[in-house]
Amino acid sequence: MVISSTVPRLVIAAPSSGSGKTTVATGLMAAFAERGLAVSPHKAGPDYIDPGYHALATGRPGRNLDAFMCGPELVASLFAHGAAGCDLAVVEGVMGLYDGAAGRGELASTAQVAKLLRAPVVLVVDASSQSRSVAALVHGFASFDPQVRLGGVILNKVGSDRHEAMLREALEEAGMPVLGVLRRAPQVATPSRHLGLVPVAERRADALAAVAALADQVRQGCDLDALLALARTAPPLACEAWSPGPASSGGAPNGKGRGGGPLIAVAGGPAFTFSYAEHAELLRAAGAEVVTFDPLNDEALPPGTAGLVIGGGFPEVYAPELSANEPLRAAVAAFAAAGGPVAAECAGLLYLARSLDGKPMCGVLDADARMSERLTLGYREAVAVSDSPLAATGTRLRGHEFHRTVVEPGAGARPAWGFTHPERRVEGFVQGNVHASYLHTHWAAQPSVASRFASAAADFAAAAAARP
Repeated sequence: MVISSTVPRLVIAAPSSGSGKTTVATGLMAAFAERGLAVSPHKAGPDYIDPGYHALATGRPGRNLDAFMCGPELVASLFAHGAAGCDLAVVEGVMGLYDGAAGRGELASTAQVAKLLRAPVVLVVDASSQSRSVAALVHGFASFDPQVRLGGVILNKVGSDRHEAMLREALEEAGMPVLGVLRRAPQVATPSRHLGLVPVAERRADALAAVAALADQVRQGCDLDALLALARTAPPLACEAWSPGPASSGGAPNGKGRGGGPLIAVAGGPAFTFSYAEHAELLRAAGAEVVTFDPLNDEALPPGTAGLVIGGGFPEVYAPELSANEPLRAAVAAFAAAGGPVAAECAGLLYLARSLDGKPMCGVLDADARMSERLTLGYREAVAVSDSPLAATGTRLRGHEFHRTVVEPGAGARPAWGFTHPERRVEGFVQGNVHASYLHTHWAAQPSVASRFASAAADFAAAAAARP
């Protein structure tokens, strides 16, 4: 059923990465939430880390809007699903406003997401090394694509009152509203490392303090009333809200979950922080019970585990601790050896390997992993080349790679994926009921992935229950 979403919304963009989008977007989310508004947080692109800070700021799941992985046709629907019942939605952009998938024009750019959502854009400009030139910069971004509605500017890293006056004068001449001015504030900077910001789960107390400081900075420097008024100018968005769907074959009554379906254990904690909220929703809609466990601290899988999902994160940071948890490593290996369905992405691939930087891991895969100086980053088009509990041979998905590690060999005797763009190669491992790969995927684009995995978990639980 097509409905009309009238949730007020803003897209927070910038001329380039490093301009302060996360600072402003997270601060705005927290400041509006403090006002008592129900704020729906979103992030353009595949990033997992920023949505963790968004969730901390709003108390709601941070959700991604990725036009490459999910397709442009799903962006508005996923937005409507996440923003249902909210007073305001804030979408943090990715890279520069017009930067998208390499060689694909506007695809997956912040500009495309803004157009698909019919949302006004607020441009965050790092003004630290310019004055009157800011007007030329903003004019260029405002006029580059007439379908992108630039509603105002937030000036970041402004050095002084005089600097602010010069910037305001230039933008006034250009007819562009200044909706906020933020001074340099290193005390609210969030620490980074080899793949970006340190995730919330690794520094929760400090992250809470940082989000509170961002809210205070934004509250003092931005015109929240004007920003809310701008958000309310977004026209109704006619679309069918995405839904994870009704329960399907995964909910077999002979499963091990308390609700009658199979129990699927999902790795979490500081070492495994990368996941999309829609994945758990899809598994539950397929009849599964989803339970989180922490491979750093839990010495056993949740009782009755019938499926295991080990997503992305930073196992390389915690390799000694993960290795030291020998009981859980043995339990994971035993589960895989018994034919339990396992879906592992990136960090999960490393955890299933024989070793990571010389530290023993689960040993499910006949492969070794190590840190690398080379960053592997980019969108991929892939086709499943081996039947697995995650995908039938021939299933096509778009995904994303993002890692500074290497697994040797890079593919098993039965690879998981064949990449068709931007390069042609096979990657990953299908071994028994294990599917392990570097590729991050968004299951909302292919819900059959979740229902297939839940069905495999139900079959495993049924077989276990039938044993004497």
